[in-house]
Amino acid sequence: MAPHPFDAITADDLRRAGSVKWTTFPDTVGAFVAEMDFGVAPAITQAVHASLDAGLTGYLPKALSDELTAATASWYSEKYGWSVPAERVRPVPDVIAAFEFAIERFTAPGAAVIVPTPAYMPFLTVPGRLGRRVIEVPSVLEDDRWVMDHAGVAAAFADGGELLVLCNPHNPLGTVATREELLAVAATVDAAGGRVFSDEIHAPLVYAPGKHIPYASVSDVAAAHTVTAASASKAWNLAGFKCAQLILSNEESVRLWEEDGGWAGHGTATVGVVANIAAYTGGEAWLDDVVEYLDGNRRVLAEMVAEIPGVSVVMPEGTYIALLDFRGTGLTGDLGAWFREHAGVAMTDGAACGEAAVGFTRFVFATPRPVMVEAIERIAAALAAR
Repeated sequence: MAPHPFDAITADDLRRAGSVKWTTFPDTVGAFVAEMDFGVAPAITQAVHASLDAGLTGYLPKALSDELTAATASWYSEKYGWSVPAERVRPVPDVIAAFEFAIERFTAPGAAVIVPTPAYMPFLTVPGRLGRRVIEVPSVLEDDRWVMDHAGVAAAFADGGELLVLCNPHNPLGTVATREELLAVAATVDAAGGRVFSDEIHAPLVYAPGKHIPYASVSDVAAAHTVTAASASKAWNLAGFKCAQLILSNEESVRLWEEDGGWAGHGTATVGVVANIAAYTGGEAWLDDVVEYLDGNRRVLAEMVAEIPGVSVVMPEGTYIALLDFRGTGLTGDLGAWFREHAGVAMTDGAACGEAAVGFTRFVFATPRPVMVEAIERIAAALAAR
């Protein structure tokens, strides 16, 4: 089997490109930022070049915004079977802007945001900036899958929680929720009279036989208490282009958006909208190739980790993020710093993902396979030499 073109990309190539992931800790293998090291789809490159050639560098025009909402609605309909009216989709700069909108419009000052952990780091820090508490609910390992603790979530709602963060596919646990699991979430939230912020930014990155199911699509009950955040940024590597989408699945969300004057969408980048449209309408073949490559990476990662004494990993069902469990090694303290110093591998210390992730690291495997293999070999060697 011929090597994949991605295999030829070297760590030196990636450092020269100058990303945060590869320059923050310049002498390490960059595995701490959720970005891919594979460039972008040709359709995106062509669309961005064309927009620059046309002089489309000003504020976002309505016609382009409408094209994005239509492309997003079409993608959700064709890929996930959820018929979202295009007029219910709103451009926003990123998922965090969508999250801030949900917090400010759906919770009262002093209320709590419920975050199942381990979690994407800003889900734990943003609520406090907006005068809300965070209640962490540790996830449960069942049949080698991380799942939500519904009793814990119900207790958190009873303790003043008003908004549940649902991350699906989950960063950093890699779980892709089933329809039954999502219906159980809807029942738990409905019983509490709560709301859901559904982060589906990793939706295009699911491995067979898994299938992404939009949370708000599973029932009228779920649709009525949810706002959904989406973007092409993770699957097509467009994080720096500042464009995501907020899907409003109920009339109250639409009303609150209009009351807010659409401020949450302020700052959405014109070039990002161009890139997201190109991803949704012309980037599917490139994405299919990337997902197949990432599938190979996750399998190699799991095989290699299984050979390291005291270390384990739950195979991700989606995303390109894995949570490496070092609790069996006896390592304590800031594991991110330890592995940067002793292995030359830059990962996120689990503690940043919540108390439940102490003893873990968050490892991004969307990198050329030879680079990933070197990173795991460095980790194993550092532990062996300890």
